[in-house]
Amino acid sequence: MRHRDARNSPRASRFFLLLLTAVILGTLGCGSQPANNPITPLKIGVLPIVDALPMYVAEQEGYYREQGLQVELVLFPSALERDSAFVAGQVDGVLNDPVSAALLNKEGEKAKIVRLAFKGNPSMAMMVVLASPGSRIQSAGDLKGVAIGISKNSVIEYTTDRLLQRAGLSGAEIEKTEVTKIPVRAEMLAKDQIQAATLPEPLASLAELQGARRVVDDSKSGTGQSLITMRQQAVASNAEAIRRFLACYERAVNVINGSPNSYRDLMVDKGKVPDALKSSFNVPQFAKGQLPSRADVEDVVTWMVERKLLDQPIPYEKLVAEGLLPK
Repeated sequence: MRHRDARNSPRASRFFLLLLTAVILGTLGCGSQPANNPITPLKIGVLPIVDALPMYVAEQEGYYREQGLQVELVLFPSALERDSAFVAGQVDGVLNDPVSAALLNKEGEKAKIVRLAFKGNPSMAMMVVLASPGSRIQSAGDLKGVAIGISKNSVIEYTTDRLLQRAGLSGAEIEKTEVTKIPVRAEMLAKDQIQAATLPEPLASLAELQGARRVVDDSKSGTGQSLITMRQQAVASNAEAIRRFLACYERAVNVINGSPNSYRDLMVDKGKVPDALKSSFNVPQFAKGQLPSRADVEDVVTWMVERKLLDQPIPYEKLVAEGLLPK
């Protein structure tokens, strides 16, 4: 009687095929996504500003998809609407600033800073104090007692105070007037309806084209900063997705810094660069992966306590989340 080789039988072939499939599926399931920490979608609130460019580059280049991420960038027309959505849990994170991040934690530990996004540097200031075309203001000293257009209780007011204090003015010599909407502030400056104003880029450069004079900016001090801030709940329950998001963001920063002109059109579109600056406004250099420094955050908190925006200082450790940036 002849015996068939068991390895060649149809039943054995099916068994080995099933076994091989199980091994392959098991291997695929042993990646960086543990069963107790699933990857869930992320919603990130952004403003129409140049600072958001790396997030859009990561989206355009498919970096999120390569990391198995589903990231939705939710555009808000104002910081107030952005922060309201954050508080309501409608977004997992936001592109904001140290003043906003601290305010989100005023009533408890609800938000965590996970990365410095941008700060004023030689390639582009973030905040600029300007004099109107018809004024006689030439230096920071000339701003003594002059009402400077700002939005109060904001990173713009903080930056204005610190820039002018470092230029030699005392707190009592710095006068400010509330003009909340930035486009309105820029228009009032251009028309000499206010003698000075603090504007973010690229509106500061547009104001210069219209005759305003740059008095002082944060291109050397890095005083103005934007951040990526996540909900505490997202950090606790979806840390792996945040790590992958930050890895994509870092990759985008590297390609922008290496070839900035490749992303000019995207910057102009998403950052709402004014038409008059489309061909001349440079793509800035973005900060490498880092958290804002302890000294910078503590200075903002001190300023906020002095102005009674916070009842008491918030420790640095309660504002930032370490260990999420790519190594």
